Amino acid sequence: MDMIFEISAYLLTGAVAGLASGLLGIGGGLLIVPVLTTVFVMALDTPHAVHMAIGTSLATIIITSFSSARAHHKHNAVRWDAFRLLIGGIMIGGFIGGWSSQFIASGVLAKIFGILEVLIAIKMLTNINPAAHRTLPGPLGNSLAGGAIGGFSSLVGIGGGTLTTPYLLWHNISMHQAIATSTAVSVPVAIAGTTGYVFAGLHLTNLPDYSTGYIYWPALIGIVTASYFMAPIGAKLAHQLPVKTLKRIFAVFLIILAIKMLFFTRLH
Repeated sequence: MDMIFEISAYLLTGAVAGLASGLLGIGGGLLIVPVLTTVFVMALDTPHAVHMAIGTSLATIIITSFSSARAHHKHNAVRWDAFRLLIGGIMIGGFIGGWSSQFIASGVLAKIFGILEVLIAIKMLTNINPAAHRTLPGPLGNSLAGGAIGGFSSLVGIGGGTLTTPYLLWHNISMHQAIATSTAVSVPVAIAGTTGYVFAGLHLTNLPDYSTGYIYWPALIGIVTASYFMAPIGAKLAHQLPVKTLKRIFAVFLIILAIKMLFFTRLH
């Protein structure tokens, strides 16, 4: 029964995350991390549920973001010049963020994620975006920005889009290009962050079976499988449904998930 519960939970999580990603342009990690944290506690009874949820979320983003970035590239929407300026810092920061997670208590990590999720939900409700009033800095400035984006994104298990999109908008890149470029940036963020989470957990001997570091393969496979099929459906529905209204509803749902993470204190 536990295995049936696990598989069902992973497939359902992937389906909802894929649908939301295609419909609203929302990174799946915002949903995947809190749900996996709960499932891992219930089904695996592991003290590393938060770390495993974040690491596994990053691993799913590698595949989903690659697919989305390829679609954006076909429409010539990705600013590869901006991508090249950011990628060095992104990779270094992403790995450090994932690797350093081993030094942060699970309860603290859950609260960091919860606070971020509340802030993102508020942004979705208010639709506030930074005013564009400058051009992209040089290699050093972008490397530092990329390091900060990669480090924080990988630490909390989200794609780089949550931070990259506002950064690019702030530097006079159009919304369409900012979203497309952020999707491409999410791929190296996720690769570097996943690698960091793998190394961070390799020394542990009390992880569940089918784990590689903090990556839990059954969840990864189930989520990616379902989200792969649901994301295109969400993208199609985006042209038929009131996306602004749905985004506000989803923002309230994110706040509920955030509260759960903020008060998640079991894992000490």
